[in-house]
Amino acid sequence: MSTTLERTRCRLRAHPLALDATLAAGVLVCMVAGSFVDPHGKNGVSWGLRTPDPLALLLMALGALALVFRRRVPRTVLALTGAVSLVECVVGDPRAPVAMSAVVALFTVAVSTDRATTWRLGLLTMTVLTGASMLFGPLPWYAQENLAIFAWTGIGATAGDAVRSRKAAVQAIRERAERAERTREEEARRRVAEERLRIARDLHDVVAHHIALVNVQAGVAAHVMDKRPDQAKEALAHVREASRSALNELRATVGLLRQSGDPEAPTEPAPGLDRLDELVGTFRSAGLHVEVARADQDTTLPAAVDLAAYRVIQEALTNVQKHAGTRAKAEVSVVRVGPNIEITVLDDGAGEDQDPEHGGGHGLLGMRERVSALRGTLTTGPRYGGGFRVHAILPVKTRTATGGSA
Repeated sequence: MSTTLERTRCRLRAHPLALDATLAAGVLVCMVAGSFVDPHGKNGVSWGLRTPDPLALLLMALGALALVFRRRVPRTVLALTGAVSLVECVVGDPRAPVAMSAVVALFTVAVSTDRATTWRLGLLTMTVLTGASMLFGPLPWYAQENLAIFAWTGIGATAGDAVRSRKAAVQAIRERAERAERTREEEARRRVAEERLRIARDLHDVVAHHIALVNVQAGVAAHVMDKRPDQAKEALAHVREASRSALNELRATVGLLRQSGDPEAPTEPAPGLDRLDELVGTFRSAGLHVEVARADQDTTLPAAVDLAAYRVIQEALTNVQKHAGTRAKAEVSVVRVGPNIEITVLDDGAGEDQDPEHGGGHGLLGMRERVSALRGTLTTGPRYGGGFRVHAILPVKTRTATGGSA
């Protein structure tokens, strides 16, 4: 039974004109049936066989016909039904319930417009119909039919305003839910994009650093293979060690893409400044002269800042090796200055063949993104007299971590 009713309701909603025609027919039946009631019988209200006046039947038919178009032109329909109701209020005796069509039209106007319009048109309809009935109708001004017109027009306007308010509240709730859903989807997409960018930076840093070392050591081995095989073996050992380190770091980075419940997910901590000597050692073994100066007073950094500092130094030294060559000299300094940690990497530019600012890679861009994500600043550029300078300022305390200092 409920399925049949729901199916019928869906069909009527799909054809609003048919629904309004059905409503108009129902209102017409109610008005015609009500016209047989004689409220002035000997024993009060009584059912009689009185035939309505032809004028009353015509007015009821016109009022019902106008309701077919109540959704398309609600104010015009209200004017038409109000006009036929006004005629009936003035000449009808006994009076037929033509005003029922005006009440339905007023309800429609209240549903489809705003509250101010509802009050304005409702008061106008109520005043005109009630006033005309009291002043020009055949019944005494205090007759119950006159008071009924006043009451029913007020009920129509109030009920329509209540329905409109409820629809507006439901629509607002639906819009808030849709907006919240869109916000969640946008936030999820933003987080995915940030994670992809972070993993891309890590992959770039790992691959660029170790492949640069492998390239240098392989070149050394090829150069001294015939004349100094011992040195060639040492260079190949460095190649093997650099490639093993690259594979380990790649495995750890790619492992971040695994699901959180995967038992094979890596547990090795991300690199930080505590591995700075090991990092510098790989460049020294490749022939790059690197000097390190630290004045960070054993500051304990948040994991994100520690990783960013390590990656900035790694990428800067990789650029020195790629663009300035192994004959260059590099200086690395790590200094704690107030609430910040400052990282500086300098090189003298010996053997420089390319400016890293215009090298076509993504190293400097990755460094800048890392530092900016932590609300730090990065400054890069050529040095006066030759060479290149990378200077990063990172906050010791971030928005998501509160690292202490020793």
